[in-house]
Amino acid sequence: MLSIRYKRRTLAAVAIAALVLPGATWARAQERLADNSAQFPTSHDLKALTTSGSYLAARHASVERDAASAAAFYRSALRTDPKNNELLDRAFISSVADGDVDEAVKLADRILAVDKSNRVARLVVGVQDLKLKKYAAAQLNIKQSIRGPITDLVATLLSAWASYGAGDAKAGVADIDKLTGPEWYPIFKDLHAGMILELANKEKDAGTRFERAYKLDDSMLRVAEAYAHWLTRNKDDKAAEVIYQDFNKKLARHPLVEEGMRDTKAGKKLPPLVDSAQAGAAEALYGIGATLTRRGGEDLALVYLQLALYLQPSHPLALLSLADLYESVKKPQMAIKVYERVPASSPLKRNAQIQLATDLDAADRSDEAIKILKSVIAEDSKDLEAIMALGNIERGRKKFADCAQTYSQGVDSLPNNDDKANSVYYYYRGICEERSHQWPKAEADMKKALELQPDQPNVLNYLGYSWIDQGVNLDDGMKMIKRAVEQRPDDGYIVDSLGWAFFRIGNFDEAVKNLERAVDLKPEDPTINDHLGDAYWRVGRKLEAKFQWAHARDLKPEPDDLPKIEEKIANGLPDEAPGTAAASADKPADKKDDVKKEDDKGG
Repeated sequence: MLSIRYKRRTLAAVAIAALVLPGATWARAQERLADNSAQFPTSHDLKALTTSGSYLAARHASVERDAASAAAFYRSALRTDPKNNELLDRAFISSVADGDVDEAVKLADRILAVDKSNRVARLVVGVQDLKLKKYAAAQLNIKQSIRGPITDLVATLLSAWASYGAGDAKAGVADIDKLTGPEWYPIFKDLHAGMILELANKEKDAGTRFERAYKLDDSMLRVAEAYAHWLTRNKDDKAAEVIYQDFNKKLARHPLVEEGMRDTKAGKKLPPLVDSAQAGAAEALYGIGATLTRRGGEDLALVYLQLALYLQPSHPLALLSLADLYESVKKPQMAIKVYERVPASSPLKRNAQIQLATDLDAADRSDEAIKILKSVIAEDSKDLEAIMALGNIERGRKKFADCAQTYSQGVDSLPNNDDKANSVYYYYRGICEERSHQWPKAEADMKKALELQPDQPNVLNYLGYSWIDQGVNLDDGMKMIKRAVEQRPDDGYIVDSLGWAFFRIGNFDEAVKNLERAVDLKPEDPTINDHLGDAYWRVGRKLEAKFQWAHARDLKPEPDDLPKIEEKIANGLPDEAPGTAAASADKPADKKDDVKKEDDKGG
């Protein structure tokens, strides 16, 4: 589904370019866009574009955060208009955002030839100097990139690491200590001063810095790791183990923390987190980039994360942060490419595989996603996160017999069956059982889910609706749905359930009232519009009923529902008893799939 939307957006970009594209190039573009695996633009296509065509296509690609295409289009426009400084600047930024830092440096050199004060260009050139161990040049360029709280901190930390690389750790730490700024500066300052002192064999001073950073924020992973690693070499394993155990209480089962706990229990002496000036600079760029991602600064975060990966291409945390950034801006295809880069040796590879599978499913590559998750589960049959991810994909793809088995594996792996958080496993398994015609099992699981969380609105809605749809436990079912609506009065799917429940028991006036509200809340849902058409028909509003059914048809309902809707448009509802005539097309889960997808996000 997402791949289709992606094609449409890209088509829109090329549609703009078509205003100035030669016919043959336009035809080739259309052919390539028909194949989602093909890349556009190619070098042949770019040669055929006019300057304005390249510029318009690049602007659209930038809006869509397709940095690779934007950079290619801007560079194409720049070749035909080489003195256009706006094109030069945009090509440079797009190249950085795409992670093509070497190409960005070439463009930065051109920018600095006409504007020596361009701070981003200075930063990028300085990072390349640092990578190439040109430490004096790196410091010169990086110090000219300062312009605000974030860039001041980044420049100071990178310059300090360049000082260390040049053999002057003392000067690097002194530069860090001179920096003043917001209240969040000290934790970064102490962490990086500690890492520099550690590599300079000033272990005691390093420990003082790590301890101070840890006291400032013991929930920051890299601070906890750096301090714990130092403790294993300079104090004792027990002290380091306590650091990891305390962190595990705040964020359970983080792979790096679990690895640290295993290593400290085994009495290992853990090395420093970084081993070079380049790795230290990458750590600074990653740390600030990851922080910006969480705080909504995606554009600047993208630059810092790409520069971090330029310095240390296999940095697993930077890779995961970059992929997470792409997910946050709804770019699963880009996230997929990043997750594939996580080293197989990293403890974070399993996490990357699970997220990779989720993004593959979002890109309509569910078979690949399922295969990956099954391989993860094969390595650990009690991996609840992977089991839940697999079950969710199977359920979303309507493999209901499969997902019932998968969630059963999850239920069997639960460490404590009475934990209320486990309600979701029974709820999801109940959906899969109901949809695979195992109602007694489904009913038992829904009741168990409610036993664990008595007021969970989705479970109340599903079980209550199912009872009413079957004509049993009508009073209890209606009460359940009303309790669900009380908790989520603006949830169109749950309000639809209430309206449809009234319809099923023959209270058509209340059905119309609630279904009209449901349509207001979810106007683009074909099932809800179909339901409202049925209710209108029963109260004698037959012209409006046919309008609603026609609208439901145009909203692309499920293939099984379409013939039934078309039959109603042609002939209306049959004159039968309300409970049977109304059972148009919908089992309760049909329209609740969207509700449960919202649940998936929170587990």
